[in-house]
Amino acid sequence: MPSDQELLEIYRSTKTIAVVGASEDESKPAHRIPAYLQSQGYKVVPVNPRGGVVLGEQAYPTLSQVGGTIDVVDVFRPPEEAETVARQAIEIGPRVLWFQPGTDTPEATRAAMEAGLTVVTGRCLGETHGQLGLGPGPD
Repeated sequence: MPSDQELLEIYRSTKTIAVVGASEDESKPAHRIPAYLQSQGYKVVPVNPRGGVVLGEQAYPTLSQVGGTIDVVDVFRPPEEAETVARQAIEIGPRVLWFQPGTDTPEATRAAMEAGLTVVTGRCLGETHGQLGLGPGPD
């Protein structure tokens, strides 16, 4: 797990976050957390198998279809999909793979770390942003 100092550097150097499992349902964390991150100035690229528009942005069915540079992949999918998401993340080359609490597996974490990605597990990307004093935190 990265230290608070390393987490601060992740936030400072991040411009674009791909959110795997982003949702249009405002009651879900997969909507509230990316919406909060957008409000803090990060570009959010939704990844949702249905595509369409999520949070006012073009949603892509898979990480592999996202173009451009992605700094962080934030995961809101069940742990059964963690290894697939990790493999896709490794292919597109973000610096960080961030598994929301309860979404990771040891195999997915190990694969991403062996590929050179920084992996964060067991913490919420939005809540940690607030806890580190970088913003108000999500509602």
